[in-house]
Amino acid sequence: MLIRYKKSFEKIAMGLMSFMPTEKEIKQLQQSMKQYEEEPNFQLYLWKEEDIIGLAGVEIDEERVTLRHISVNPSHRNEGVGHRIVSALKEMYNEKELGSTSYTEGFFQKCNDNETAAE
Repeated sequence: MLIRYKKSFEKIAMGLMSFMPTEKEIKQLQQSMKQYEEEPNFQLYLWKEEDIIGLAGVEIDEERVTLRHISVNPSHRNEGVGHRIVSALKEMYNEKELGSTSYTEGFFQKCNDNETAAE
């Protein structure tokens, strides 16, 4: 289930976000975390099953929600966690178009392709 990021989850969120290729440098990672903490149109969500095992960061505007970050703990990859995160975001923001950045586009497209194949 998706839960909103809180400061008490900072270490686990930073750990998960550090798996993103764009967040390998600590300064960039800290800057991204600060953006999610301070800017109201940037929201960070954690995916919790028994433990927190995934993360999604979105940028929200009037018509669109852009998936900026998505990450799953490596020990839980290939179990459909990322797909469940994207589905939960689509459900949460069902009145808006859900899109991606150049960094999340490949995974986002894969989720859409699997969704289309299942219909």
